[in-house]
Amino acid sequence: MVRPERRRSAMDALELLRTEHEKVRALLRQFEELRAIEDEDERKAELVDEICYELTLHTMLEEEIFYPALRAAQLDADMMDEADVEHAGARELISQLEVMYPGDDHFDATVVVLGEEIAHHIDKEEGEMFAAARAAGIDLAALALLLTARREQLEEDLSSPASIETFEPHGGSRRSPRPPN
Repeated sequence: MVRPERRRSAMDALELLRTEHEKVRALLRQFEELRAIEDEDERKAELVDEICYELTLHTMLEEEIFYPALRAAQLDADMMDEADVEHAGARELISQLEVMYPGDDHFDATVVVLGEEIAHHIDKEEGEMFAAARAAGIDLAALALLLTARREQLEEDLSSPASIETFEPHGGSRRSPRPPN
């Protein structure tokens, strides 16, 4: 049986990225639908975690693989620089959301602003950047394979629990436990 990730690699890079964009858009729409509903804090928190996770993976893929390929093809440097700055803005909002919970001041507003910034970024990417990538003759099928392989690696890395054996507490030396009071 062919795994869905393997079938996805048959897409070109732009189709793959567009699919990821739509997933994030759908998650943001779900959040928007929950905003006005009371007693949905747990679901809102789960959605925001998923939004942040997907955006983090997506931006890593673009920054590690997609954008360098576009820069190597000498696409408009200003367009690429703007995309990098937009990613930095998204990372900042994600870092704020990682320590917030529904009900906190500005939680919903932070998610809304993140969504607006991401929508703007996606529109520019799917418009100008994707058109320029196609016109540059980049091997988009090969790029999709790289993106898919890296995503699988990142998902595995992020889902693997850290082993306690991999950490050396207190620089390798343990302190004596405190006596109970």
